Amino acid sequence: MDQRYATSPEQIPSADTAQLRERFLVEDLFVEGRVTATYTHHDRIVLGGATPAGGDLPLPTFDELRAEYFLENRELGIVNVGGTGTVTADGEAYELPNGACLYLGRGTRDVVFAGDGAQFYLFSAPAHTTYPNQLVLKGEGTVRELGDQLTSNRRSLNQYIHAGGIRSCQIVMGVTELHPGSMWNTMPAHTHDRRTECYLYIDLPEDGRVIHLLGERTETRHLVVADRQAIISPSWSIHSGVGTAAYSFVWAMAGENQSFDDMDPAPVTDLR
Repeated sequence: MDQRYATSPEQIPSADTAQLRERFLVEDLFVEGRVTATYTHHDRIVLGGATPAGGDLPLPTFDELRAEYFLENRELGIVNVGGTGTVTADGEAYELPNGACLYLGRGTRDVVFAGDGAQFYLFSAPAHTTYPNQLVLKGEGTVRELGDQLTSNRRSLNQYIHAGGIRSCQIVMGVTELHPGSMWNTMPAHTHDRRTECYLYIDLPEDGRVIHLLGERTETRHLVVADRQAIISPSWSIHSGVGTAAYSFVWAMAGENQSFDDMDPAPVTDLR
């Protein structure tokens, strides 16, 4: 398990590109036959990937969690960004086609991933109560249409784990798809001082990239992000980006509350 310690905005001005990538970018999420995990001390989130590659792949218990099993004190959101696969949780099998989202609550002891070509994105946060395990298929969540083609940010936002959908203790999670011809996500930008958010960029061509903006609104930086790489965005950082082509991203948050619209706007005219 990779460890990422919490950072403060004062560290941004002196950081070079390599340091920014080391702190905020997770590059190798999907490794065949492995479960990868990165622990960020921002809201104690764990993000990772499970790539079964045709065999059964159990979710391990990492020493850093000091727990008997992974979900002893945690909950987990899973989005399949590959081919159809199966997640078996305490003996119950859930089939996840591409884009499906599965929530597993605190206390789920045995989790096994399977499926040749499946790639499961994992997002976990501490939980202090238990909610039922639940599956939602692509397109079955709450859909919000945002942005405008004239500003190149027309997008469909699918909310899966949230107060009006799959219930959780902390996690809010969904998938946003940009329409053809749109390249900007989350513009105008914002922060939410009460939550940490992670972005997994997907559906990019091999030679495509997203220029992800981060940092305080008056001290911005950028990272160049490839397909199936993730960004850790602390509560004090904006999170916005523009791609070389249309793409999608899995967004997930945990922290003080679950109100999706609890955000602090960062107008374009304020950015530096």
